[in-house]
Amino acid sequence: MAGRLDDALAFDQQALRLRGQRQQLLASNIANADTPNYKARDLDFGKAMQSALNHSVSAVNMKLTNPGHMDAEFSGLSANVVLRKPTQNNLDGNTVDMDVERNAFTENALHYEADVNEVTSKIKGLLRVLQGG
Repeated sequence: MAGRLDDALAFDQQALRLRGQRQQLLASNIANADTPNYKARDLDFGKAMQSALNHSVSAVNMKLTNPGHMDAEFSGLSANVVLRKPTQNNLDGNTVDMDVERNAFTENALHYEADVNEVTSKIKGLLRVLQGG
């Protein structure tokens, strides 16, 4: 049963995970709006979602050469992170445009909320089936 439930929600799970990671990138851009030479980044959501659904991103095993090293797993996210093209030139080399970032942040938040509502609807439907209603 758990395997079937995971299969039924796999797309939504990946979409929510990627939306959350994109939100972190956008928040980082906003937080670094005044940092000299900071380059605004964004997630190519379409490519990231395609990679996640195709399971084409494989984990990279890293060898720990020192007991102080932390174990890491490569999620493939960095392959889909792109630098945002600057809309205006800044003397300090910062490419963050607050209007673009706020719009992208709001749009992504709305998509995240829509995805959560869809998952909620699917779970409610499954519960109705399980309860015989």
